[in-house]
Amino acid sequence: MLKRLKELGRYPSAVIGSIILIVFVLFSVHTVLTFPYQEAIRLWKGGPGVWDDLPRRAKPVWYDWFTKDKLARTIKVPLEDAHMTVVPLGDGRNRVEVVFPFEFTYDTFPKEISLFTEMAEKVTIAAYMRRPHGDTITLTEGKDLRANDIYRISQDQDLRYRLNETLPHIGLFGERMGRNPGKPVKGQYEVVMVGEMDATNELRSAELVVYGQVHGWAGTDHLRRDLTVALRWGAPIGLMFGVLAAVGSTITTFILAGIGAWFGGKVDAIFHRLTEVNMILPLLVVLIMVGHFFSRSIWVILGAVILLSIFGSGMKTYRAMFLQAKEAPYIEAAQAYGAGNFRIIFRYLLPRLVPVLLPSFVTIIPSFVFLEATLAVLGLGDPVLPTWGKIIHSAQANEALYMGDYYWVLIPSVILILIGFSFALVGFTLDRIFNPRLRRL
Repeated sequence: MLKRLKELGRYPSAVIGSIILIVFVLFSVHTVLTFPYQEAIRLWKGGPGVWDDLPRRAKPVWYDWFTKDKLARTIKVPLEDAHMTVVPLGDGRNRVEVVFPFEFTYDTFPKEISLFTEMAEKVTIAAYMRRPHGDTITLTEGKDLRANDIYRISQDQDLRYRLNETLPHIGLFGERMGRNPGKPVKGQYEVVMVGEMDATNELRSAELVVYGQVHGWAGTDHLRRDLTVALRWGAPIGLMFGVLAAVGSTITTFILAGIGAWFGGKVDAIFHRLTEVNMILPLLVVLIMVGHFFSRSIWVILGAVILLSIFGSGMKTYRAMFLQAKEAPYIEAAQAYGAGNFRIIFRYLLPRLVPVLLPSFVTIIPSFVFLEATLAVLGLGDPVLPTWGKIIHSAQANEALYMGDYYWVLIPSVILILIGFSFALVGFTLDRIFNPRLRRL
């Protein structure tokens, strides 16, 4: 068997498929070792404060390679990089001025602008923006901020009205005021926050975020989540589901087919009838019912998949092989010297046909990977795990294709196609090596 496996190197298709699979396996191992599972769950679950500093529905950074314009990236100016001035006013009050400087060098407008603050107590602030040409635009003159608050400049309706009904993140950076702002003005900008507060009211942290049009290698979704989280953990989860389902169903089917073929009679008849009944049942529909009425846990779905796949078409295929193999002379010799039934099955009959198990095992793995992704796309995936199917489901639910966010669907879809393609290349080559009828082709 090992000698035949070495023949894989003679087939370019098997080499290409093996390289792709090795990359996926190494990527999965690297994800598990460097990206803790609980951290991935926390990030994918999201919530207040988790993804606030990322742009919403931002395209991947490589999208910039296919455009003539330099798309805006996210700019973050924390309090450490700002200039803070504190002037005592007497009576235990201070005037605090914080200047957030940043340089804008992009050809497209940002998506949003937000100012994050954290103070000991509530305070009223004024805010201004100084543009590269020296002009100053008032953002607000009486904004009440809670102890932990976000001033979303892009959503300030008063500011939008003063910018002639132009979205603030466009009007503040445009060449002209009004509905036709022109191109973004490049150069040095400053956002100034001024407030009067008690001396005991400490400004613990502050950050200005100018959200970009692109982010990361996978982009973000409607909840600002970095899709890299689900793309990374989707690899080990998908491969784990596919391998465990293939191992559990294929090996069990193989063993039961050998037992049924050897004993024959009622045992073989029972297995045969179970196979015929099970082949009539629609697997996907049964799994949908399990997800709807029982549990969507990936372990429950995995168990159901294995149980429903044991008595499948593979049972008939292996049975036919075993019926032929049981007539071999060495089987008769084992019976002659008094070997027991199970000794003959597990020592002589099953090992004889193990080589044909490997190709079918490899080719069936991607079908289970696609099955897990299909359930997730239908909204029946594990409610906790970040997977490739979850990305496609959220993209479909939020009209990603209609809104032009093609990356949201294409990246996980291409990955699924690529992994299925690689398993197919290796599996078909193994079948050609181990199947005597195909060796001469």
